[in-house]
Amino acid sequence: MDARLHVFPINCSNSKPRPSARLTFFCYFSENVNSDLANNVYEFGPFQLELSEHRLMSEGRTIPLTGKAFDTLRVLLERHGKLVPKHELMNAVWPESSVEENNLDRNISALRKVLGEQAPGILFIETVPRIGYRFVAPVTKIPMNAMARRAGDREPDLPSRQEIRFCVTPDNVRLAYATVGPGYPLVKAADCFNHLDFEWESPIWRHWVRDLAKDRSILRYDLRGSGLSQWDVEDLSFESWVQDLETVVDAAGLERFDLMGHSQGGAVAISYAARHPERVSHLILCGGYSRGVDYRGNPEAAEARRALETLVELNWGKVNPSFFQLVTDLYIPERATAEEHCWFKDLQLISCSTANLVKVMRTCDQINVRHLLPSISAPTIVFHSDGDRIAPPEEGRIMAAEIPGARFVPLASANHTLLADEPAWKIFRDELASFLRSESRTSQKPLPAEFHTAVPAFIESTNVGK
Repeated sequence: MDARLHVFPINCSNSKPRPSARLTFFCYFSENVNSDLANNVYEFGPFQLELSEHRLMSEGRTIPLTGKAFDTLRVLLERHGKLVPKHELMNAVWPESSVEENNLDRNISALRKVLGEQAPGILFIETVPRIGYRFVAPVTKIPMNAMARRAGDREPDLPSRQEIRFCVTPDNVRLAYATVGPGYPLVKAADCFNHLDFEWESPIWRHWVRDLAKDRSILRYDLRGSGLSQWDVEDLSFESWVQDLETVVDAAGLERFDLMGHSQGGAVAISYAARHPERVSHLILCGGYSRGVDYRGNPEAAEARRALETLVELNWGKVNPSFFQLVTDLYIPERATAEEHCWFKDLQLISCSTANLVKVMRTCDQINVRHLLPSISAPTIVFHSDGDRIAPPEEGRIMAAEIPGARFVPLASANHTLLADEPAWKIFRDELASFLRSESRTSQKPLPAEFHTAVPAFIESTNVGK
């Protein structure tokens, strides 16, 4: 039976959290359950709600919705034209949970916003004061197989599916990895705040998968101690992260591939490219760094980092929800919508435990692979936002200057993780495509035989990761 993992984002309201909200973030269920219902598509106005794909579409684009907003819309569409009392709607969206009514009000408000009800004469959801809601627009229910026959006029926003598999590292840690798309493989090294299934529909990461998988195969994996990978792990060292990348690409059967490193994943990609030059076709670094804060010669920055780690360790967000907003503003301070802020807050909670996050942060502080930069032989491109608050722009310039022949592309953005609608994303996407086209894999000269013995000896002599 083909089962998929579905993730329901935690509500971003100011209401009290539900019991065990920090412990139970996702559940498994079979796609064969209620298959007749799940295979329906509801059409209304310019929109289609695809239940089996768990997405709202409009004119070939996916409209991002949080999990509970999607469920609220589904229930209203299933009973379109009929009044749905508030208590029935809340019981359907939050089964076996007690939530405050303002959670439902926020979902309705979010739905009205994405459906465009602000425009004069447009009404989808009718409010019956103090009683409930009614979906009043005309609705057509179409079987998914019939919808598929009509879908030739639109290009899907994302590839149809990703394949999630697991592998086990030499130290017996279970890692989750996913592949999607056709073509030459591109591997993205894991970084903080990843979750293979949650980010599949997230507006924070989905455009990375959508755009990069158009003409290549993308392999992503979750960092040990986070996402769908094993959480109860002791070793969260930098050396273990490099070993995890080695394990995943071997499990996927990849002999040669392009390698991308984002954030601390950049240092992992650098270390891998130095150890395995024969396997890396191109090296792509975005918002990365070769030195953690402990090696940047900036005591004030190191002190501020320690303060942040202390707040994380104390689980400051539990008593002060605005703390999650502070972290969000460090990662995506510019051009982010309220919805994107909400998704990123959910991602902070669902991707990693507090204890593991503190360990990851402290490991990042101690990263230092700068001495490996001159040994990188793969064609390299370095992207860095000029207002990045997580990885100082100087770190991007250092990597570009010290990796032989590297191209540097500054990005006019303050976002550490580029968002789909900002101009910097288009520059990143277009420059990356140009780089991969111009640096032909077939035209690369083979490495001299002595290089394969010289590099491992160099790494051993410098005690990398020890």
